[in-house]
Amino acid sequence: MKVNNTPEEHPLFPSGDWEGFYKYRFAWDIRKHEMNFQLDFQNGTITGSGSDDVGVFSWVGTYSIDSMTCNMTKFYHDRHTVAYKGNVDENGIWGTWSLSDLTGGFHIWPSQNGAQTKAEEEEKEEEVINNLN
Repeated sequence: MKVNNTPEEHPLFPSGDWEGFYKYRFAWDIRKHEMNFQLDFQNGTITGSGSDDVGVFSWVGTYSIDSMTCNMTKFYHDRHTVAYKGNVDENGIWGTWSLSDLTGGFHIWPSQNGAQTKAEEEEKEEEVINNLN
């Protein structure tokens, strides 16, 4: 059986450098916590690594072109894991994350997508926040 090792060709699932943020659901921390990382999309599987204000992490997950969704787990080295569930559109991936009794929203997008304006980012942030309530 031949294994297909070619990167995903769908334009909304580009392998490479990504960036974005996560936010806590609760008002005690309203900051955007920035993330910078690399993702690889291949045969319905997501892998990658990067860092944020908590530390260095790795990604493992799945994606679906049919439903335009993804489920990922962020593994902080020698710490904890965080589950991410997201929807995919032309603005990137957005949805919710959870860790035990903590939860919040996130929005990530390909770094090479320089076309994303501040207004588009703020609009997506508002949508993320509204979906938490």
